Parts: sequence; C-alpha cells; structure tokens
Amino acid sequence: MFVKPLSKYNKTTQQRYSLYQLCESYRLDGRVRQRVIIGLGKLEELPTDEQKILLGKRIEEMVQGKPRLPFEQADEQVERLARHFYSEIRKKQRYDVKKNGADWQIIDVDTVKNKDAREIGAEWLCKQAFDQLNISEFLAQSNWSRQQISLAATHIISRAVYPASELKTVSFIKENSAVCELTGYDKEKLTKDKLYEISQALYSIKDNLESYLSKKTNELFDLDDKIILYDLTNTYFEGSMLNSKMAKYGRSKEKRKDAKLIVLAIVINREGFLKYSNIFRGNMADSKTLETLVKTISRETSFLQRKPVVVIDAGIATNDNLKMLRREGYDYMCVSRSNLKNYQADTDKQPVEIIDKRKQPIELMRVKPRDNTDDDNEQGEEQDNDNYLWVKSKAKALKENSMNGLLSQRFEEGIQSINEGIHRKGGTKKLDKVNQRLGRLKEKYPSVHRYYDVTITDDGKGTATAISCRHKTGEDPEKKAGIYFLRTTLKENSEKTLWTIYNVIREIEYTFRVLKTDLDLRPIYHKTDEASMAHLHLGLLAYWLVSTIRYQLKQKEYKHQWREIVRVMNTQKLVTTSFKNIDNQTIIIRQCTTPEQKAKQIYDLLGYKPVPFHRKKSVVVPVEILKNDTS
Repeated sequence: MFVKPLSKYNKTTQQRYSLYQLCESYRLDGRVRQRVIIGLGKLEELPTDEQKILLGKRIEEMVQGKPRLPFEQADEQVERLARHFYSEIRKKQRYDVKKNGADWQIIDVDTVKNKDAREIGAEWLCKQAFDQLNISEFLAQSNWSRQQISLAATHIISRAVYPASELKTVSFIKENSAVCELTGYDKEKLTKDKLYEISQALYSIKDNLESYLSKKTNELFDLDDKIILYDLTNTYFEGSMLNSKMAKYGRSKEKRKDAKLIVLAIVINREGFLKYSNIFRGNMADSKTLETLVKTISRETSFLQRKPVVVIDAGIATNDNLKMLRREGYDYMCVSRSNLKNYQADTDKQPVEIIDKRKQPIELMRVKPRDNTDDDNEQGEEQDNDNYLWVKSKAKALKENSMNGLLSQRFEEGIQSINEGIHRKGGTKKLDKVNQRLGRLKEKYPSVHRYYDVTITDDGKGTATAISCRHKTGEDPEKKAGIYFLRTTLKENSEKTLWTIYNVIREIEYTFRVLKTDLDLRPIYHKTDEASMAHLHLGLLAYWLVSTIRYQLKQKEYKHQWREIVRVMNTQKLVTTSFKNIDNQTIIIRQCTTPEQKAKQIYDLLGYKPVPFHRKKSVVVPVEILKNDTS
C-alpha cells in the first residue's frame, strides 16, 4: 500500500491543492495496475512527505495484523490517523478485512495459477537491516529524492544478496528478485546506467555516510570502540587500465603479477563494524598507509576520553609506524616483525597455558629484551619501553615443521639438480652461472636456506666441479617452530588478556574474506578510476548490512557464514496466485511463503518481521460486453 497524491485546482480561489488516496498495486497479464482503497483527504495534519509515507505503511500493518518492531519509532499524529482510516476501511469493506478473520470463496480449481515467483527472504532480511540503520533518513537529510533513496536501497541490498556486475544485477532484479517490491522502485525503469550513477552518487558522500554509520552502530548496539583493528588488502583489475592514476603494479596477495592492483585499507572495531576506509594506489607499501588514516580514527569513533588500542599485523608494524602511534598517544598490539634473539623471562611471572578455540594448547610468557643493538632485530631505541609476550603454539609448530621439512627436501633436491648439471655433458658448469642458479634457489626457499652451509668447488679457471650442502651445526629450526612474540605498549594486562586483545585481529581477516569473496570485490572489471572507487564503496555499504545482521546473530550464538545465511533465506519466495471464483471474478493474491524453520530461526534471533506483507489481494470483475458495443 502507498499514499498517492492527486493534484486538484479550485477555480474560485485559483489555487492548486492535493488530495491523497491510499492505493495498492497489483500485476495482471504482465502489467502493473493500481486501485484506490480509500480517500484520505488533504492530510493537512501531516506536513511532511515522510509522515504521509509512514501513514500508508502503518495502515497496511494494521490491515495485515502485523506488530510494530521495537526499533520503529511511533508518530502520534500518524498513529491517530492510521486508526481512523483503518476503521473506515473495515466499515466500508474496502479491503480484505473480516471481523471473523475468514474470507470464503468458491473457486474453479482448474483456473488456479502460480506465477511471478521471486526470491524475497535474503532481500527482506537486508531491507530490515537497512531500515534499522536509518540509511534512508540520512539520505533524505542529504537532499536525496525518494526515487534516489529507493534506487540506492535496491542497489545496496542486491549487492549484499547477489554480488555481480551492474548488467547482471539488472537481470537479477528483473528476473529473480522481489527487492523492488520492498524498496518501492519501479524495476521497469531500472538500467545498468542508473546503477552506475547511484553508485557514484553514494561514493560522493562516502565520508559523511561512513561517519554516520559508524556512530549509528555505536548508538544502536551500545559499543565503545576500545579496540580498533587496521589492515589492508589489494584487489586486481581484469583489464589494462592504461589511463588510471590508481591502478598500479604491486605485490599481489592473489599472486596476480600480470594485473594492476588497487589497495583497500579499512579500520574496524572488535565487533566487526567499519570505522573508516580509504583507497590507495596499487603500488603503495603496506607499512606506509597507517599514518594517513590514524589522524582520522578519533573522529570516526565514539571513544573520546581515551584513545583506543590499535591492533595491527607484522607487515604494518614497522618501527616508524610504532613511533608514530606512540607520538599520537595510541596504545598498540602487534606481532613483532622479527623474533627476539636475546631475551629473558620475567622472573615475577609464571608461564601461562591456555586453550584456544580449536582446543589446542598455547603457552604464554612475559619476556624482556636484553639488548637493543641486535642488527637483525628491527626494534629500535625505544624497545625497552614495550612489553613482549612470548607465544608458543604446538599446532603452529607442527605445521611449520611439516612445511620446513618439505621445503628443506625441495632445497636439497635443488642442490642435487645443480650438482647433476655440473657433471652432465652440456650442463651448467661455469662458476658464475652455478652461483646464479644457487641464488635463484635461495630466493625460492628463503625460510630454509639459512639453515644450510653450501659449498661450491672449482678448478681455479672459472669452472665449477661440484656443489654440496649440509645442515649448519647448532641450527635447529624445530626448536623455534611455533614461537613468535607479541609487542605492545599495554603494561598492566594479564597474559590471557593480551592474547585475547591480539586475537580480535581474526575479525578483520573475516571482514576481508566477506568483502573479497562473499561481496565480490575481487576482481574489478571497471575501466575508470571513478567507477572502480564506486564499486569498492558499494561493497563496503553492503558489508554494513552484513555486519549489522551478523553481529546480532553472533550475540545469540548463531555463527554461520554469510553465504550460508543467504542460502537459507532464499528458501522464502514471493508468489502470485490467481484463480476464478463462482462469480467469474479473477482473484489475484500476491503472498510470501511461510519461512522455513531455519529462516524463521534467523528472523526470531534478530527480532525481525518474518514477512514484509502477509497478502495483497485484488479482485478483477469480468468486463461486461454490451449488446450494441462495437469497440
């Protein structure tokens, strides 16, 4: 149902005014039609368009007997008018509202048809998250039209449910999804160009929208942002991007050395909600991006009295970055970029053993570095001011030993291959070429070659005669396997607390997995920087819906992956059923299927409505053909 204005003109006063009608849409023979349910008058009591829209929504809820959700705010004037017009609809029997709740029909079973079946479960789940975040209200305050807001909601929800190109998204919306029936956008007007335009319009307000959502989720779920996580990833382009200023060749995390990259950096809190994001050139080093964003962190978080703890991985935790964080007044937690070679255990503390989520034992122990002058140890002059936590994981040790054993075997086989080439007729024998092959081999196995002494013998004339290798004495990689060090400015926390703080970094790993895989940010097929930025930003907006849903489910111990949630919700459909009754009237019912048990569980855990509407019914009276009608 919706409120439709009808423009009128008063010839006496020469003034224009509007009358309003409550209408509903229905589909007949492939065409969308409308019918008037009841006249609403001038609605002078409701000065804003938003109140008039809310009136139509509230009357529909009353007709269908749906309760108001806890997070929906009531408007007293709207509520009063809704009750009045609802009683008028019941009195005049203008809609399918019966006192006894029954609507009996005698029908011709042979005329029953089901058609226009669409997926609606995942779309309805995301639409309620979209409304929970009040994104429509923010866009309206930014002077967006109702049509723009509907299109933006359609595109964001579609990206969360079915991440694809704009061309495929149009096909999905028109052929598979009922998302337009939820957002109110006319799908017949939808084109890929309009999706491109709305994506770029959303990107143009990126900073304000991101700041609003950051504060909104903090207020909605009472979060304090005591811990934030910073990390970045890159995604590659399927195309040359010749004129791009952002797409550059760099170190690809997907091993796509042939493709240009773009770098996405994000800040999230420990609950998984985005705080800030930025996009860098593809050749930007990981360690050089932190200072660009750290100035913005305080403004984007609600934790004003004391700055949050920044959790970063070893790739970003350079000495310069850590000095910068200390200078800006941030505490931090990271993995030390290199193992301490000279340290002593804190005599005041005993080693602590904990069990991780995989039921594997992990030993924790506070240690102190003895010497700041180790050249191989990237610590720095302020090293003694930081605390270090020695961590030993048996599961990690088994994995590393297995990998080291395999890599050592391959390194030794590589040495043997070089030796065979020296002794084979026509093989590589020149000393400089042998050294070159050895260099390439060491480059290929950097983690194990340092445990070997490699000897090349030659005839003194520049020709190698043999090559051999043996393990260095005293070097045992198994003793160091599974051991690493956490570095932090936090001093009073227990070993277990420090470990817990560091492990929230798993949250950002999951975030990137959702963004790049579930929300299809990788690869990028766009050909311009503007379209590429808008593409990435749209994925981040879709992630706001995903993280809002996922956070609430996690509080109820429901921890399925997003793709699994979408699969479960897609079992709910929207179907049009038509049939003829004994009066030869065609009755058309647009109705959602009852959610399956698993989908109903998700709705219940979230406190969301299980269906957007129970039933939309239209009655088409047969056309009476008059005797003299020649039309």
